[in-house]
Amino acid sequence: MSKLEINKLHIKHNQKDLVNINFTINNSTALVGQSGSGKSLTLKSILNLLPHNLTKIFDYKCDFELNPNTIGFVPQNPFTSLSPLSKIKKQFFCSHQHKLKMLNLVGLEDWVLNRFPSQLSGGQLQRVVLAIALSGSTKILLLDEPTTALDSSSKEFIITLLKNIQKEFNLLILFVTHDLESIKNLCEDIIIIKNGIIVEEGKTIQTINNPQHPYTKQLIDSSFVNKEFRK
Repeated sequence: MSKLEINKLHIKHNQKDLVNINFTINNSTALVGQSGSGKSLTLKSILNLLPHNLTKIFDYKCDFELNPNTIGFVPQNPFTSLSPLSKIKKQFFCSHQHKLKMLNLVGLEDWVLNRFPSQLSGGQLQRVVLAIALSGSTKILLLDEPTTALDSSSKEFIITLLKNIQKEFNLLILFVTHDLESIKNLCEDIIIIKNGIIVEEGKTIQTINNPQHPYTKQLIDSSFVNKEFRK
């Protein structure tokens, strides 16, 4: 299994530090924090999508090149990455047979190709975006709150799907979220970020069961009503 080491990621606005971290993505890793913690900036820096008024410095180490063909991205809102005026078949950049293969992989049939995004449900759209994200030479999946807008059954389906895909294709996954419920059965490792710095990291279940930092405890208490899985 590959791993991606992000070294000395430093994001600034003028002279103000916004993010200053080092971390490693092993297998499936969650980056967790509340809004404004720096997790989305971290994700955008890997995607090279930071606003122009921010400066970024970072180095990385892995056995593949980070580029649009090796990075698959799934946003929170699938509409932001799909053209509402084009049928789904026009939104892939691969052969017809490969489109069918990718759709089948995420549990969709070929009729989807002739639909516009507005004709599909939220869960179907998120699976379409996932299929597109996997259609290149994908080595790492970057997931930005991909289950937030889904109902509970669609969320469970997507999490199970991601887990199976990660194992089958030996992919790295970075799952950015504020929702610990969505990653507890998917991500082996967890990174807790607050105000642009990492306050805690470790194995997901161990960290949830025995959090060390007050901020981690706060996130856990706000994420789970039923905490039976922590026992």
